[in-house]
Amino acid sequence: MGYHVAERLSNEGRQVVVVDLNIDRLDYVQSHLDVGVIEGNGASPAVLERAGIAQATLFVAVTSVDEVNLVGCTAARGKPGMVKVARVSNPDFYTEVARLSPERFSVDVMINPERELAFDTLQLLQSTVATDIAAFAGGKLQLISLQVTEDAPIANRTLANVTAEIGHIPLLTAAIERDGRTLVPDGSTVVRAGDQVYVIATIDAVNKALELTGHQHTELTRVMIAGGSVEAFYLAQMLQEHKVHATLLVQDRSRAQELAEKLHKALILSGDATDVELLEAEGVGDMDAFVALTDEDQTNILSSLVAKQAGAKQVVTLVNKLQYVSLARRIGLDAAVSPRLSAANAILRQVRRGSVTRVATFKDTDAEAISFTVSPACPVAGLPLKDANFPDGTIVAAIVRGETVIVPRGDDQIEAGDTAIVFALHDAVGPVTKLFPG
Repeated sequence: MGYHVAERLSNEGRQVVVVDLNIDRLDYVQSHLDVGVIEGNGASPAVLERAGIAQATLFVAVTSVDEVNLVGCTAARGKPGMVKVARVSNPDFYTEVARLSPERFSVDVMINPERELAFDTLQLLQSTVATDIAAFAGGKLQLISLQVTEDAPIANRTLANVTAEIGHIPLLTAAIERDGRTLVPDGSTVVRAGDQVYVIATIDAVNKALELTGHQHTELTRVMIAGGSVEAFYLAQMLQEHKVHATLLVQDRSRAQELAEKLHKALILSGDATDVELLEAEGVGDMDAFVALTDEDQTNILSSLVAKQAGAKQVVTLVNKLQYVSLARRIGLDAAVSPRLSAANAILRQVRRGSVTRVATFKDTDAEAISFTVSPACPVAGLPLKDANFPDGTIVAAIVRGETVIVPRGDDQIEAGDTAIVFALHDAVGPVTKLFPG
């Protein structure tokens, strides 16, 4: 998780120092990222001083030990206004009785990786066919990742041709992931079957985006979850709140009993998630979705493949090893989620300041969507987008003006007071951020 956050912040041109007790891990970080490294305990004031904490504007504590992260935030003394973020997984810290006082631990933001993953999974399930999703403008806009099917209406056509056909329907293709590369398209780009397209659309236009890529929306009513993990518990809770019936397959009998006492509206079964006969007997093929959330990547992948083969309409798979995330789709799985990526993305959303109000990152592409507040000092305000000379690798995907959401074309322009949502490749994040001074 710390590696992913350091990589993203470094790519934006920030000076980053990574502190860790493991010298081998630091050697790997230093050989792959343009960052400084310090060997030592990140909760030690002396180690933090060696790392240059006095000049820092951001402190992120994401070790696997909650208490170390909290003490680190207490020990960190940086520039006035420094933002402190702590990874805190223990749900006891979030109860009303034990809720942490920010003044006591000097924590600005607490991130719970397991809850973040459950929330990301819920969003994927609600979209039914998307492999990645992010909401903007209070939910009025969605940026969704969809795979183009062989018989999709958009396949083998230029985006200019598609745009002319759909007219003023508010949706736009912000990026295409093809053969491991991310493209920011223009009107001459031809969409191919098998492409992973990132489409931004208003809520009312999402179904049109599904139709164009060869999909249709289905209601989410029944979900099967494999595993008794913390992530599985959080997701089952969220599904209950949305009146979606959840069936959990839990191998450990004592854990199954514990969950049954907490999840009164879910069906808890004791069994092996890789048992083909059990999955079929419990009707996995009739489920709207199957989610593998055990603690073992291999079990998650295998059970997901079995569920997919049995006819589950949507399959979401938890993987801890980041290299498995991009592999998931190649072996026939619909979507993969990672607690490290979910938590890292939640951290990145919180730490951006100035004109940045929201950041969304995506698993299978080297790009992110950034929401900027447009100030009077913005040099591209008042210019038609086609004349604004944005950096290569960027596209203005949407403009929010008051209560109005605009999915723009070349003649549209951003104005002071607007919120501009920009999709940018990593190399372009730094340059495009400079166009939106805080």
